[in-house]
Amino acid sequence: MYKTPSKQLSFEDFNQPLGLQMDPNNRWIKKAELIPWDLVEKKYKKLFKGFKGQVAKPARMALGALLIQ
Repeated sequence: MYKTPSKQLSFEDFNQPLGLQMDPNNRWIKKAELIPWDLVEKKYKKLFKGFKGQVAKPARMALGALLIQ
């Protein structure tokens, strides 16, 4: 089973309570901008056809974990 997650926060909308800011030159931020997340989400969703069982993790989390490995 798969439920489409809510929209991902953009880099500019990500605010830290202590006023910390993420570096736009961070290698992980640059890599995330290269990936067509909407297309990945659409294809990933097709893999989960059933309506029973636990909800699958979001595509961004699954692919992100593989990239970090």
